[in-house]
Amino acid sequence: MNYDLIVIGSGPGGYVAAIRASQLGMKVGVVEKESLGGVCLNWGCIPTKALLKSAQVYQYMSHAKDYGIDVEGVKANFGAMIKRSRNVAGNMSKGIQFLFKKNKIDHIQGTGKALPGKKVEVTDDKGKKTEYSANHIMIATGARSRQLPNMKQDGEKIIGYRKAMSLEKQPESMVVVGSGAIGSEFAYFYNAVGTKVTLVEYMPNVVPLEDDEVSKQLGRNFKKAGIKVMTSSTVESVDTSGKKCKVKIKTKKGEEEVEADIVLSAVGISSNIEGLGLEDAGIKTEKDKIVVDDYYKTNVDGYYAIGDVIKGPALAHLASHEGITCVEKIAGKNPVPIDYNNIPSNTYTVPEIASVGMTEKEAKDAGYEVKVGKFPFTASGKAQAAGHTDGFVKVIFDAKYGEWLGAHMIGDSVTEMIAEVVAARKLETTGEEIIKSVHPHPTMSEAIMEAVAAAYDEVIHI
Repeated sequence: MNYDLIVIGSGPGGYVAAIRASQLGMKVGVVEKESLGGVCLNWGCIPTKALLKSAQVYQYMSHAKDYGIDVEGVKANFGAMIKRSRNVAGNMSKGIQFLFKKNKIDHIQGTGKALPGKKVEVTDDKGKKTEYSANHIMIATGARSRQLPNMKQDGEKIIGYRKAMSLEKQPESMVVVGSGAIGSEFAYFYNAVGTKVTLVEYMPNVVPLEDDEVSKQLGRNFKKAGIKVMTSSTVESVDTSGKKCKVKIKTKKGEEEVEADIVLSAVGISSNIEGLGLEDAGIKTEKDKIVVDDYYKTNVDGYYAIGDVIKGPALAHLASHEGITCVEKIAGKNPVPIDYNNIPSNTYTVPEIASVGMTEKEAKDAGYEVKVGKFPFTASGKAQAAGHTDGFVKVIFDAKYGEWLGAHMIGDSVTEMIAEVVAARKLETTGEEIIKSVHPHPTMSEAIMEAVAAAYDEVIHI
């Protein structure tokens, strides 16, 4: 069957690109070997947030007395939490099936391989191969948990994020290796429901890509919650021969051994580019990534790539916008290339983290003279009322021209607040305009206005 567009992979990059292409009048087929929605909907963004919500509800109920409510006998039901998470993922995947039907998109079940001459070979679960042709072929196969040679995942004692969401039994103890978004979120979840957690991070701070002040704040929160945080540390080896894992960890003070039921490897991802026929099709790759231009076209006419298989942050919302930009360009529209300096990043721990743009250090290293404003949630009426006063909003402006260089937040609900900054930066909004934009009171979001006011020495409430 001939298509205008075949997408290999149905994650948030692939399925969104397919739907937008259909809206633009293309006949679209999507190749997917597992459930529609890819890792994000089935094993990543969505089911992890379901687990984290369960942990938050449990913590709320455990501290109900702080809100004037007496609750007795609160227990975490680990199996029920896992089951709820899987049900949420299943419902989301069914939602994608509905969207495919609504937009007349064909789901081609199987494993896709790009062939020369604008063709795709699909192998189903019985080994049968079928060839399809298309005017345009998009690769959106995402990524998987990265394997380290000294910490090979066996799916039982050393696991990746996928297994961490479907364990049959709650471990009594766990070592989480890597404190990026994935590692930190799982460290929070397992600690919150009663597992003894050790978090190991190679860099000096947890969530090392965040602004230093944000990283240090989360580190303090984790330690206060009972997580053993080991920064500037590396896992040298894991002995799985006994009942428990014996984890040798090299620290600044020497070597330390930690015992745990489970070791969760969260040290990054590897792109799914093997077995796709890239070499046969002549598609150029570089360091585990497919090389593309500003509109996601590869070096071979008619072949495109988006999401985790190309260079850039591995974020679901970014993959979606890359897919939309790509198909709009194919359709003859005139989309603006994505500004990769204005992509928000969220971490759904407690407290949450949200950021966009440059950190203070990055701005200074780039030669900017900066204005920095910071507003603590201890000064927020809404945060005080909610009982969530940990954290702050921090903003960075160029002192010379007023450009909003970055914003970094840690606290309750900040992942819902960061979009204001993204939109404001897109529109080249000035600090003065933010200060004069009336924010509702009491809200967490007014902390953005207060932080901007602090940068310009106009803050009222601190």
